[in-house]
Amino acid sequence: MNAHALQYDPILPALRLVAGEKPSVDDIYPQLFDAILEQRIVPSSRFTEEGLGETFGVSRSVIRRVLARLSLQRVIILRPNKRAEVAVPDRQQAQQILEARRLTEMTVVQLACANATLEHLRQLRELILREQESLARDQHAAAIRLSGEFHLRLAVIAGNKPLEQFLNSLVPLTSLMIAHCETQPRNGCAWEEHLGIVDALARNDIAHAQALMARHLKHLEHHLARHLQH
Repeated sequence: MNAHALQYDPILPALRLVAGEKPSVDDIYPQLFDAILEQRIVPSSRFTEEGLGETFGVSRSVIRRVLARLSLQRVIILRPNKRAEVAVPDRQQAQQILEARRLTEMTVVQLACANATLEHLRQLRELILREQESLARDQHAAAIRLSGEFHLRLAVIAGNKPLEQFLNSLVPLTSLMIAHCETQPRNGCAWEEHLGIVDALARNDIAHAQALMARHLKHLEHHLARHLQH
């Protein structure tokens, strides 16, 4: 897929914005990420700042910030003097990422239990609801992305910036790997497991929240191991 195809093929939905407003980084990021997760932009794709800028009607500087965010999350690969490429995760990478996440998110859940306010709990439940709604509308990529955002929101609530930044380099790439190995969502189990974690946070039950997170990540690890190839 080249920049010309990106410009004229309907791979990206129209942005819903107030008349006269230009799309922002926050407007473009989820739509470009969803297009990657749905493999409308496949791993072999190479796309340009100019092509994406024309697609979204924004400057190259805005697109550059979106691509930098996706690169920081390792969803795309940026190299000097070369076009951006979608990452191609493999089984070994999946195992290493899930192991790192399992160790990190035990601490994140513990800290989140100590810091979670009623507003934080509302935000988490809102993310879960949006994930459910995406599944109901067969918007599988959005559901996968929102599932990842749940974990990133937990890291924000934990209040530890290095842990938050570390997970920001792991969770979106996990979402990409999930999208590569399934065509249908995993029976809605992810949001149910997320809901159990939020309920444990609301009770300030650290042990149960950690146990639920460990089980949740173990399920994900088994799922990826069955599908990703060496």
